[in-house]
Amino acid sequence: MSLGSARSDAAGRFGTVSDTNTFDQPKAVDSSANGDVSRETSPGGGLSFDKEFDHSSPIASQLVSETKRRERLLGRKLPRPGKTRILTVANQKGGVGKTTTTVNIAAALASAGLHVLVIDIDPQGNASTALGVPHHAEIDSIYDVLINDFAMSDVVAACPDIDNLYCAPATIHLAGAEIELVSLVAREQRLRRAIDEYVKYREDEGEQRLDFIFIDCPPSLGLLTVNAFCAANEVMIPIQCEYYALEGLSQLLKNIEMIQKHLNSDLVVSTILLTMYDGRTNLAAHVAADVREHFPNQVLRALIPRSVRISEAPSYQQTVMTYDPSSTGALSYLEAAAELAER
Repeated sequence: MSLGSARSDAAGRFGTVSDTNTFDQPKAVDSSANGDVSRETSPGGGLSFDKEFDHSSPIASQLVSETKRRERLLGRKLPRPGKTRILTVANQKGGVGKTTTTVNIAAALASAGLHVLVIDIDPQGNASTALGVPHHAEIDSIYDVLINDFAMSDVVAACPDIDNLYCAPATIHLAGAEIELVSLVAREQRLRRAIDEYVKYREDEGEQRLDFIFIDCPPSLGLLTVNAFCAANEVMIPIQCEYYALEGLSQLLKNIEMIQKHLNSDLVVSTILLTMYDGRTNLAAHVAADVREHFPNQVLRALIPRSVRISEAPSYQQTVMTYDPSSTGALSYLEAAAELAER
């Protein structure tokens, strides 16, 4: 399936997010053409199932649940924060959904009319890929900002698929940045200084103030991640709903405490998001319950399920918000973005 067909097919099924800080009304369609479960528009404007459809089946139950969740998002306006919120998305364990969470929540917020910047400091450059921003070795990138004192405004690029969404891309040069940073003056504060200068630059140029800045970290606790902690006001921690994901959490929190004590006293762990949730397993439910018990005020109510659509989207250089906005994964990230914005 081509990029255009993937996006247009998805947009026609349930509608997309508007650009006015609200979520659009889902659109009921005749789905017989694409093989979906038959649906029809009810007199009240919502979605209802055909009388012959077995409402007790798992598919029907899921569709009813998702429809109700979408209806709760209708007309919900996302408030602009009083000042720019800078969130570092971090977890030293790999494969827990850091980059996926970063780009999809950023895309959801930007699609609702907020102004969002994603800073990719992972040498793999996966966030840059998902946002459709070039990041080959010849591109000026966040590496040049950290090491060569480039201005952030020289490397920030607009996301081609979503208005109000920008990205400072990462290139492979970042792989050696950990070593190069060691000998530099104020090595832990270089990203923070660059962000402060960029915010001032936008103000001087009369550009709209950024509402959110997300920093996507590598799966380590090196100097790149330390720079991200020093630059942020908040930490968002994605946690995979599996046992091993909990083992490294205590070490991450100890590192954050050290940053708070010595480098950035304003830093707080504000948000924990449970990812790759599989409701069919007891393990996922137990992990989710344990995390909620220990961090009742930080864990979002929204859960991100395992989703093929979420995994497929980066291969098309898209987020799931544009690749298939009707999917369960896109709906879950919309819920998480709305909850984050309203905190």
